[in-house]
Amino acid sequence: MFALTPVVRALLLINVLVYFVTNEQIIEQFGLHSFLSDLFNPTQFLTHMFLHGGFMHLLSNMIGLIVFGPMLERTWGPKRFTFFYLFCGIGAALLFSGVNYYEMIDVYEAVRDYRAEPTPEKFLGFFTTQASSLYDQVAGFIEQYEQQPNNPRFVEGSLQIINRYYLNQVDQPMVGASGAIFGVIMGFGLLFPNTELFLLFPPIPIKAKYLVIFYGAYELYSGVYRAQADNIAHFAHIGGMLFAFILIKYWGSQRKTFY
Repeated sequence: MFALTPVVRALLLINVLVYFVTNEQIIEQFGLHSFLSDLFNPTQFLTHMFLHGGFMHLLSNMIGLIVFGPMLERTWGPKRFTFFYLFCGIGAALLFSGVNYYEMIDVYEAVRDYRAEPTPEKFLGFFTTQASSLYDQVAGFIEQYEQQPNNPRFVEGSLQIINRYYLNQVDQPMVGASGAIFGVIMGFGLLFPNTELFLLFPPIPIKAKYLVIFYGAYELYSGVYRAQADNIAHFAHIGGMLFAFILIKYWGSQRKTFY
């Protein structure tokens, strides 16, 4: 059905094989963690691209690879396509990590301040400003803590709750080839803008350039306004597209024109 090129075939096999040997320990070690996490390792900028959190996550990314990747590899050749794929994936991870750091630094500072001086007032303030969605879950504890502010049991309990919340945030790894795949989609749209693609939902034809515009606009909107619970790394998708655009424009500027 698809005429797979060598690098696309290799990437497909690697991702599928890694998926079947992946467990929680592998994701924890090789998934991309926050800069603020003790589990962060620079090699995760590369390794996270070959891990996936579920079959549908893997399937959607690999469909994107086999649909859009071969034409790019035929156009550029295996070496340049491989570089492009990895460049987009790592660039996506860098943008995601930067945004994550920006979003989490206030939480980090609030946790640090609370650890230095734990009081019922600061505990209440933390869950009204930094973790308001969880306030109802700790409301009963807060009431007891306020009644016994110097009780070591409540002080220690509050520290455990704060630390657990913080670690759940910064130790949650990001995995998947989505950043690289969105880079591939952007590359396809830039090189073959008027190629018509037939969508499944809705079942209509659409030119590649319009598909790229739609994807980019949707991911930007979702990244800025999304609910935190959707668990999708929208800024990784945006990063993949952005770094693809930059690299392709740079390659284009290096061409020699002869008259």
